[in-house]
Parts: sequence; structure tokens; C-alpha cells
Amino acid sequence: MLEAIRRTISILRQKQILHRLGVVVSVTVIGVACYVLFHMLRGIDVGEVIEAIKQTEPRQIALAALFVAAGYFTLTFYDLFAVRAIGHSDIPYRINAFAAFSSYSIGHNVGASVFTGGAVRYRIYSAWGLNAIDVAKICFLAGLTFWLGNAAVLGLGIACHPEAATSIDQLPPWLNRVAAVGIMLALLAYVVWVWTQPRTVGRGPWSVALPGGPLTLLQIVIGIVDLGFCALAMYVLVPDEPNLGFVVVAVIFVSATLLGFASHSPGGLGVFDAAMLVGLWQMDREELLAGMMLFRLLYYIAPFIISVILLTFREVIITSRSKRLRQAALGLDAGPAREAAYVRERGDTGA
Repeated sequence: MLEAIRRTISILRQKQILHRLGVVVSVTVIGVACYVLFHMLRGIDVGEVIEAIKQTEPRQIALAALFVAAGYFTLTFYDLFAVRAIGHSDIPYRINAFAAFSSYSIGHNVGASVFTGGAVRYRIYSAWGLNAIDVAKICFLAGLTFWLGNAAVLGLGIACHPEAATSIDQLPPWLNRVAAVGIMLALLAYVVWVWTQPRTVGRGPWSVALPGGPLTLLQIVIGIVDLGFCALAMYVLVPDEPNLGFVVVAVIFVSATLLGFASHSPGGLGVFDAAMLVGLWQMDREELLAGMMLFRLLYYIAPFIISVILLTFREVIITSRSKRLRQAALGLDAGPAREAAYVRERGDTGA
């Protein structure tokens, strides 16, 4: 069974069917979201949205910011777990935290996070001796943690409140509950599968040893905590009335996040917003939009600015350090003539 699945995936990859299918899905999701968003935003009073933002209590914003910070703190364990799993325990946590925060905050905003986040990770981890294959494995394991957490949250949430998913997918609640049970059974089957014996995916140098049962449970917990904090940040910012409960808002939030992720649009822009507006249709649209804009400021824009500043500062330090080392090697203290002689001797053209 597993061999047949692998062969099917291999054939699809060779014919680039998966890539084309991904493009079709992304374009379809964005197109539907734009259509929905256009109809949902008709009649919106921009002045009321701005007023709703002004009337948001500082306590709410501070609490949401705290939950966002806790969510990003949890994200650092994605990389810590992945780096340790591939056998590089020598890399300190501060580097894992910096790589995770920078890659996710930039990937979330730029879009195509698999590539943009991977590029940021490579720039950071390559300084510690990791190559492109190592970074690809880190991205894979971090992504696995993300999806396991999503599966757990959606499975549990939809099983408890199937009507929350119904507001987005328009399927009957009983069918959503069946799907949720299916998700949980698949998650359980995966845990049992990796628990029974060591499992490996990929071939040759690209092979990755999957975490065993206990570590997989840890992955699921990390993913749940991360999504829980993010959902709490959104829950604090949405209107108080009607009070739908945290679980309902969390299910809709995670579903909207996954749709935004599938679209590959920067920050899920348009797709995430349309899903939230459709899912939380009971709430005042102007107040909901105000909460969503504040969430974007706290979760997307502020971390993005911070990460760009930190990365720029890091590059300046690295460049300055490299220049000093080169100057020391060239012995510039003896004057520029010695550098010129050194360059001529090495045949260095300066390219």
C-alpha cells in the first residue's frame, strides 16, 4: 500500500502534475476569496472601522500582543526540535530562536514561505556549518510539526463544534464531524506508525528519520500550543458580541490560516480575511475588520519589521567582522602598500 502511494507520488512529480495542481489550487482559492471579499466589503464604512480601532481598549491590544509574543516564542521550538532531530545539538537555542523567528515572520509576509523561510534559515544556519540538505530537513520537520498541530486543533475543534467549519465550507455539520473524526484517526494512525519502529522518508542524502512516537506527541503539543496562542490573540481582538466561544473562533481562525497558506499570497492577504468574514458573519463587520487589522499589525507587520532590523544588524556585524579579519590577514597596519603587494602575490584581481 505504502509502496503504491510512493510510486504514484513519484510519477506525479516526474510529470510535474503536483506542481500544476498546486498552482491551480492557489489561483482558485485566491479567485474565490477575492469574489467573496468583494461582496462582503460592499457597504463597509471605513470611518466606522477606524473608529472601532480607536475604541479598542489598550488592555486588549496589550493582551493580544502578549499572546502573539507567546506564539512566536513557541515557534522557536519548531527549529530547536528539528535541529536536534537531525543530530546538530551543538547549535545553541538562541540561533534556533533567531532562525525560527526570522524565517516565519518574513515567510508569513512575503508569501511562498517554504522558499523564503528556507532561504532565511540557510543564511543563518550555514554560518554554523549546515548545508542546503540540512536546512531542507529542518524545514521539513518544522513543517511537519506545524501540520500535526493543525490536524490536532482542527480535528478536536470541529468534532466539538462542527458548525464552526460549516460556516466556511458550507457542508452539513454531521459531515464536518465525520471529517474531524477521520482527521483524528489519521493522526492516531500516524503516531502508531512511527511508534512501532523507526521510519524514514526520502532517499540518499535527502532521507529524513521521522521522530518516534513520544517525540511525535511532543511535536503535536508544540503545534497545538502555538496555534492556541495565535487563536487567543485573535479571540481577544474580535467583537465581544455575539460571544461565540473560544473554540469556535479558534476553528475558524485555523481554517482561515490554512486557506491563506494554501493560496501562497503574502500573509494570506485577502484569503484569510475573506474566510474570517464568512466564518464570523454574526459579528459586526466594521468591528471585526478592526480586530483583524490590529491582529495583522501585531502578528505580521511588527514581527516582520523587527526581523528585518535584526537580520540587517546581523549582516552589518558579519561584514564588519569579515573586513577586520581580512585586514588582519593582509597586515594593513603596515600600510596600503603591503596590501597591494599581497594582492599581486596572490594574483587576486579583486573580483
